[in-house]
Amino acid sequence: MTSTQKMITIIQGDYAVSRDSAVVMSTVLGSCVAVCLYDAQAGVGGMNHFLLAGTGAARGNDLRYGVNAMELLINELLRAGAERHKLTAKLFGGARMTDHSRDIGQSNARFASDFLMQEGIPCLSKSLGGDQARRVQFTPTTGAARQLQIAGVAPEIIPEKPVAAPAPDITLF
Repeated sequence: MTSTQKMITIIQGDYAVSRDSAVVMSTVLGSCVAVCLYDAQAGVGGMNHFLLAGTGAARGNDLRYGVNAMELLINELLRAGAERHKLTAKLFGGARMTDHSRDIGQSNARFASDFLMQEGIPCLSKSLGGDQARRVQFTPTTGAARQLQIAGVAPEIIPEKPVAAPAPDITLF
């Protein structure tokens, strides 16, 4: 990153849109999916990061769900000057991060691909699936994207609760 670039970190359940050529958006994905949308002619783009595929459980503006994350990102892009028929996409994430029976990453990846197809938004490139986390950087004004596979993802470390010190002996009269 150069000194003139502005990094925007997209966390789980978030999105951002920009037409500033100095902005680079960044996120880290496991089973989550990031959809990068942009209108090259208008010079505007954005990225979301959703945790769960689906429409049935999605209510309101809960950005953890793909349907809400997609609709809010598209609407914000249109407000920023993008034209819906000129939007193109790049998809990232959807890894299988655990051996549980349900592959959440695959569900997220399928949802994102299906959503774009149903909405008529061409997907120019994608990196979905696998078993490794990814760091993605996206330049919203040009659509340039860069991905780094993160090998050997460490498990989440949950700190143990501190053990309370024994109470001092108190003598009551």
